[in-house]
Amino acid sequence: MVQAIRGMRDVLPDEGRRWRAVEQSLESVLLSYAYEEVHLPLMEFTELFSRGVGEATDIVEKEMYSLLDRDGDSLTLRPEGTAGCVRVLQQHGLLFNQTQRVFYRGPMFRYERPQKGRYRQFYQMGAEAFGMAGPDVDAELLAMTAACWKTLGIEDKVRLEINTLGSSDSRARYRAALVDYLSGFEAELDEDSRRRLATNPLRILDTKVERTRTLLEGAPVLSQFMDEEGLAHFDGLKATLDSLGIEYQVNPQLVRGLDYYNLTVFEWITDDLGAQGTVCGGGRYDGLVEQLGGKPTPGAGFALGLERVLLLFEQRNQPTRPAADVYIAVMSQAEQVYALQLADRLRQSVPELRIRVHAGGGKLKNQLKKADQCGASWAAIVGADEVSAGTITLKTLATGEQITLGLDEAAERLTGLGGTGVRLSDR
Repeated sequence: MVQAIRGMRDVLPDEGRRWRAVEQSLESVLLSYAYEEVHLPLMEFTELFSRGVGEATDIVEKEMYSLLDRDGDSLTLRPEGTAGCVRVLQQHGLLFNQTQRVFYRGPMFRYERPQKGRYRQFYQMGAEAFGMAGPDVDAELLAMTAACWKTLGIEDKVRLEINTLGSSDSRARYRAALVDYLSGFEAELDEDSRRRLATNPLRILDTKVERTRTLLEGAPVLSQFMDEEGLAHFDGLKATLDSLGIEYQVNPQLVRGLDYYNLTVFEWITDDLGAQGTVCGGGRYDGLVEQLGGKPTPGAGFALGLERVLLLFEQRNQPTRPAADVYIAVMSQAEQVYALQLADRLRQSVPELRIRVHAGGGKLKNQLKKADQCGASWAAIVGADEVSAGTITLKTLATGEQITLGLDEAAERLTGLGGTGVRLSDR
């Protein structure tokens, strides 16, 4: 039997319902902040990510899924969303001298070691804001993520860490000082840190290797190299977060893994998922648009991992909607067409109802068992008498109570909405 590719996870119906509940809740928050959705291609030219994410990052060096097409062009399954989002908006003339607030969602691909909450095909929802250079939009993004956690009921399971990387010039001065310091301990560094020393030394700051962390205790601190503008931006962010009542910790070693960040960086972290503690991360990337061929345009954004958010949501045992609200059972095959017509009328009248029509025949008792199994609250029973009279018999599965009603009365009973202004008999 053919198996799934390692790191490509199947999502079955029961988890799919919880997934849908989480994604719809997150979407409602983003829409409430007036962010608009864009859809990004699954595949881009490899150059987009090597230029945007950074040649020296782990993603570009070892984690991308790339291939040559028939024309010899190098294409890559997207490992993250920001570079593609910039490309889309820039290509369609939506960035220069404009402000944009957008969000996207979907699968990303990285060749990593699969483990709980971390897969080679993983899903993200991200939001990006362009054309606004101040710390106010950084604070808005953090307020929006805080609202996401509150909506899902997991706000006490995550904490916010923030840092500033300063301007490109101040970061370059710090990078030189850090390399100079760590070069004296090169033999004591772990293998990854020795490699990064020559390519991406700031990534060494968030190493998990204990010996390297000990060496970093005496390293230069980024704040010592910060320019006045960078400090003012960070102070403005902290003041706004304080005013909004959003708690945070300043983590001087937080740098994020992508080259395009400057000034603000942040992560929402949990202690409930083991090693995979980062639930959401982001920051400011004012040079990325220009780096990808556009005019200078400030930008900031975040991406959250849907699998990790879902794990936290499931720990709360949050209830989700069942597969069906109403299960239509038939006394015999003769009533099957009427049952299908009835279901269609109900769906048109009250679109939020989830209605499943029994198929395949069988005794009524077995049909009611299937109604229970799919989580329906009501069974709608259709027999010859109901067809003749144009009625429906509703059975409350929790109590066994049943009542025969006209179609409009049944719709009101099922939904509790009453005067919707739509009558089934008019359909």
